[in-house]
Amino acid sequence: MTIEMAKKARALAAQGHDVVNLSLGEPDFDTPSFVKEAGIEGIRNNHSHYTPVAGIPSLREAIVKKLADENGLSYTPNQIIVSTGAKQSIANAVLSLINPGDEAVVPAPYWVSYVDLVKFCGGTVVSPVGSMAQGFKITPEQLEQSLTEKTKLFIFSSPNNPSGAMYSRAELKGLAEVLQNYPHVFVLADEIYEYIRYTEEHVSFASFPGMMERTATINGLSKGFAMTGWRLGYMAAPVWLTDACEKIQSQFTSGPSSITQQAGLAALRARRKDVYYMLDAFASRRNQFAAALSAIPGLKVLSPQGAFYIFADITAFLHSKGPSNAEALSLHLLETAHVSSVPGDAFGMPGFIRWSFAANEADLQKAAVRLRSSLLQLVHN
Repeated sequence: MTIEMAKKARALAAQGHDVVNLSLGEPDFDTPSFVKEAGIEGIRNNHSHYTPVAGIPSLREAIVKKLADENGLSYTPNQIIVSTGAKQSIANAVLSLINPGDEAVVPAPYWVSYVDLVKFCGGTVVSPVGSMAQGFKITPEQLEQSLTEKTKLFIFSSPNNPSGAMYSRAELKGLAEVLQNYPHVFVLADEIYEYIRYTEEHVSFASFPGMMERTATINGLSKGFAMTGWRLGYMAAPVWLTDACEKIQSQFTSGPSSITQQAGLAALRARRKDVYYMLDAFASRRNQFAAALSAIPGLKVLSPQGAFYIFADITAFLHSKGPSNAEALSLHLLETAHVSSVPGDAFGMPGFIRWSFAANEADLQKAAVRLRSSLLQLVHN
């Protein structure tokens, strides 16, 4: 759905309309110069041959160091597998773990691909809902009620896409304590938005007692280093799972681009403050865009704790004489306000819409004005 809405926005722009595209989850910054230079140097130094399927040793060692220094997790290089984006890391894990008839608990709101990957493997999805009143997070009680003897996998992200919600240390501890009683359940913790957070500390789920041997930690460089097109993600997990994922990846893609791995090595070895300018900009945009949308009567907004999305409750604008669901409203806003979005149905939450604020402040201000006009017109009609 995210790709489909972006496609519709581009088609409208091609017709000459001034479209503000807030549908795709991609930093609007260019890749930092020191990362680009490392990629260029990799070409000059003829890093243009096949690499090990799981990634070059130096990159896997850099990931091990990053996880130790920043997340308090102790891994060895054979517990790391590098892929063409975090999406492939997630796909590898789900393909390795889910068989027909297995169940996976995927709390809503969720990133669109989790559910389809489970279904692709013949699994069944159970989706407890983290309501807006709960800050878009599920409780330990909800998790326990969702687990059965058929549950194989628990998938979640923090910071979350689409809501920007972050689980606190205490909240994650509560979930981990529930899972202690269900040793047959494995955990896939998607931490791709780790570096884009505004309030909470980031806590890796694998850091809780008994969870490291039962958790695949997924991360990558797309969001924190504005490297979406470079396609580089990674997974840290028990050896039995990285071995399985390596076998699968060897049949699909082999290792990631050799040049991308050189650039990724530079990113992982960088000082975090070298890219703080992106986080500062996202924080400013978050404050301004959330305030502007919150000022629209009827639109319910929570300021996100992480990522770069506003996930708004739009039920006040749905009625029989106009758009009756989120998808219809998204299309209506694209056609009337020329602002693209993604309907919440794609994330398991009908009645919501996601807007990305990974755009310049002028475009965000323009979008807020247009959205206000279009939404209020629906109410008056």
